[in-house]
Amino acid sequence: MYACSQCEKCFSARKGLRLHMNIHRRKYKCIECGKCCQSSSALAIHSRSHSGEKPFECTVCSKGFTTSGDLVRHSRIHSGEKPYKCHICDKVFNQSGDINLHMRVHTGDKPYKCYLCDKAFSQTHHLNRHVRVHTGEKSYKCSLCDKAFSQSGHLITHMRVHTGDKPYKCSVCDKSFSQSSNLQSHKCQVHRSTSVSSVCLCCQASLKSNA
Repeated sequence: MYACSQCEKCFSARKGLRLHMNIHRRKYKCIECGKCCQSSSALAIHSRSHSGEKPFECTVCSKGFTTSGDLVRHSRIHSGEKPYKCHICDKVFNQSGDINLHMRVHTGDKPYKCYLCDKAFSQTHHLNRHVRVHTGEKSYKCSLCDKAFSQSGHLITHMRVHTGDKPYKCSVCDKSFSQSSNLQSHKCQVHRSTSVSSVCLCCQASLKSNA
């Protein structure tokens, strides 16, 4: 291990330590914000965040990107390529970060813990959503009636009150609903004599017992 004498950060290779020391020497410093980078190439990439330069352009949709890596990941949207495969369930992904998150389904790993109740989560946005239960924060506000919600999904559902959108259609009578839960309740209450397979799982046992 190679330890930095300035901040005690450790590296497995001498080259990593040498690049890291540039931060302390301020050798590669951004003139716009003062941020220090480990190399000239890293500084060049960082500088694009100020200039807005996006030299890597998608040949399909002409969208621009600041790095070649971002362009490669974006290109998979068009090609459908999913090079990252789960070795347990064979599910495939187009980004390495997605498969890392997916693996927690199999491992049960929940590294993000709530500091208020110690409940743990596999993803940061799940933790952030949970914390609002404690804080009461409602950051998703309706632009039409000023009603606020703690989750974006709740706001989306609420907006259907204003738009009249009913995306959940009954497969038996074609009646539509704004929420999936209302559709399931409709099936259980109105179409109790229909096939068990078309009814929600929570009511299947009840339908079978009454058959």
